[in-house]
Amino acid sequence: MQAGIKSRITLMIQKVVLALIFSGHAVAQSTIVPPPTPASTTITAGNIITGPGAQPNAVTRFAKISALSQAPDWKKLEAFANTISRNDLEAALRDIYTDGSTLPLPWRIEKDALFIQTGDPTKPEVRIALASRSEPPPETSRSWHRVLEFPSIKDRPPLSDVHIAIDPGHIGGNYAIMEERYLSFQPSEAIQEGQLSLATAVALAEKLKALGAYVTLVRENLEPITTQRPPALRADALKVLAEAGITEPKETYDGLTGDAKILTVQWQTEKLFYRVSEIHARAQKVNATIKPDLVLCLHYNAEAWGAATAPQYSPANHYHILVNGCYSPAEIEQADVRFDMFHRLLARIHEEEIPLADAISEGMRSTTGLPPYIYTTNNARRVSSNPGVYARNLLANRLFDCPVIYLEPYVMNHEETYRRLLAGQYSGRTLIAGRLQSSAIDDYVRGVVQGLVSYYQSHRKAL
Repeated sequence: MQAGIKSRITLMIQKVVLALIFSGHAVAQSTIVPPPTPASTTITAGNIITGPGAQPNAVTRFAKISALSQAPDWKKLEAFANTISRNDLEAALRDIYTDGSTLPLPWRIEKDALFIQTGDPTKPEVRIALASRSEPPPETSRSWHRVLEFPSIKDRPPLSDVHIAIDPGHIGGNYAIMEERYLSFQPSEAIQEGQLSLATAVALAEKLKALGAYVTLVRENLEPITTQRPPALRADALKVLAEAGITEPKETYDGLTGDAKILTVQWQTEKLFYRVSEIHARAQKVNATIKPDLVLCLHYNAEAWGAATAPQYSPANHYHILVNGCYSPAEIEQADVRFDMFHRLLARIHEEEIPLADAISEGMRSTTGLPPYIYTTNNARRVSSNPGVYARNLLANRLFDCPVIYLEPYVMNHEETYRRLLAGQYSGRTLIAGRLQSSAIDDYVRGVVQGLVSYYQSHRKAL
């Protein structure tokens, strides 16, 4: 009997975890979270599952909306009609935006058009006419600039005219423990990812401004951007739990540890607050107010460290850079996620994003000396020859309507790195772990700067 109860509880936890993963939100301490492994069927990205002959519940199935999101305006994609060829569309889907799964997908590609299933019974498909040869997407469809659209550098600094938004990951401060981004191995010491990312953002902004860039911080302090707080998200949390089959959840996780916390209303409201509502608020600020040419999402990585009250060091230390892509079939079933994917694809954001990521990856490898992380799960995929660059579908790199470089250097619970991060930002070198070492924050900043300068100098005319 006890084994059966434990099995049912485990299944409930998995359902809730998967519900969050499908929305693009990781649920572990580390950003490296494996998604579910889909069943195998011999279907390619261009296969048909739409139209009158589709499965009976296809419209309902593909009408789902991810947590706290709105139904998309599919007509916006029609602005990209006759701008991309079938070959380029299929290549982008095959090599960047899908995860290689062989499950049926809610679109079909014909000779002269792309048909995407909307989930709207009044208009179940949207048609995007394809071009015989790809042309640049209309400038009216975006507010950001491609590197070749900037004026020549001449005698000006290499980043002149470029508007860069820096998004310091997480929140920190009073929210660090709730976010599970608070790490302490001794009572008198601690690091918070939200505080570290903000300190890195401030230092990076100074360097980029000196190189001519116009820089805006998405978050400027240890406070959230969203005006929502966990109690206001109770109904949404109950919906998530109910969809996972949990109809009478515990209200709080007081006295609970580990996975049992996931089944509570408190845990769900908190996750929706800082991982969903907060990212939506930042996206609104970026897209409607800042309107940059590029967003740099600054994070620090971690390996699983066990109980927060008794964390464990990890022997691993590495870095990687993420761009948007690698959508799973379960994620693409959600109408808003499917819309966002095709909006980024048709806007050809990847054409700017991936080369930028390659350059910054090289800069990060050079200044930090870290090896690239190697994903062994199917929630990320290689999209270039650079071993430090992967595509992954995260809420932050999906909702921002411009190129997004999502940085994950260092493992915070690597012992030497932990000591370096405790020391904060400093000039020169100081004795850490028995040897003189530079500031990890400074090495992070120098890597990003080196990559950006390399990219813009090599692509902009210097007449």
